[in-house]
Amino acid sequence: MNLQRIWAIGHNVFRETLRDRILYLILVYLIVITGASLLLPDVSNTADFRILLDLGLSGLNFLGLIVAIFVGTSLVNKEIEKRTVYVLIAKPMTRTEFILGKHLGLSAMISVLIAIMAGIYLLAVALQSNPGTFAQPSPAPYLSLLWAMVFIQLELTLIVAAGLMFGVFTSSILATLYTIALYIVGHLSELIRELAQLSESQILKQVLDLVYFILPNLERLNLRNEAIYGQLPPLSEILGHGLYGLVYTSLLLTVATFIFARRQF
Repeated sequence: MNLQRIWAIGHNVFRETLRDRILYLILVYLIVITGASLLLPDVSNTADFRILLDLGLSGLNFLGLIVAIFVGTSLVNKEIEKRTVYVLIAKPMTRTEFILGKHLGLSAMISVLIAIMAGIYLLAVALQSNPGTFAQPSPAPYLSLLWAMVFIQLELTLIVAAGLMFGVFTSSILATLYTIALYIVGHLSELIRELAQLSESQILKQVLDLVYFILPNLERLNLRNEAIYGQLPPLSEILGHGLYGLVYTSLLLTVATFIFARRQF
């Protein structure tokens, strides 16, 4: 595996997504956050301030998710449609390097997008915050918000890997639908486990247990609810959930590489 080739592919993906005016989403986010700050009747009220916190994190997650899904699922198919994939795989480049480079490039672009929106968000929070808004003293509130945004990035990195995996064996439209379904079901993992425990049918219980085991538990990467109340999860929990996200992302990329390596062009 050649890191320079992975970097070259990633750099090319980064430039292509930049040309697609992805960063215009930052303007959308700025308008939403500014509008929310101006329209809230009384930000000194704790409930109103938490609306701003929740809206900011949700907006950041949603805009990043749009890029991760709609761009991620088309990364491979775009190369196939333009027939540039034939040139790329004919070079001294492994298909593993191709997949990893694609993932690196889009993940880097999303990181830049998240970082800029995070700066806007934290500035809005700082301008609108008042003493006593959070249950905990500073700096815990800002640390919890930062951790929530780090885990949003980690979740989006996982979604990019899922989009790539689906994109290597199906069309962009189907890959998009599959990735959206994975995202939704991934946030319902705990509900699936509860249904399995309540089920009286042994067959249904086994099916639900299998679904719970195979699909990602994306709620483990969701720290937004804690963040808006200024709560900082224990370090052991943060590290455990972070490791889970990285391992699952690696598994998705491994599957994507395995499938792509067996495609005939």
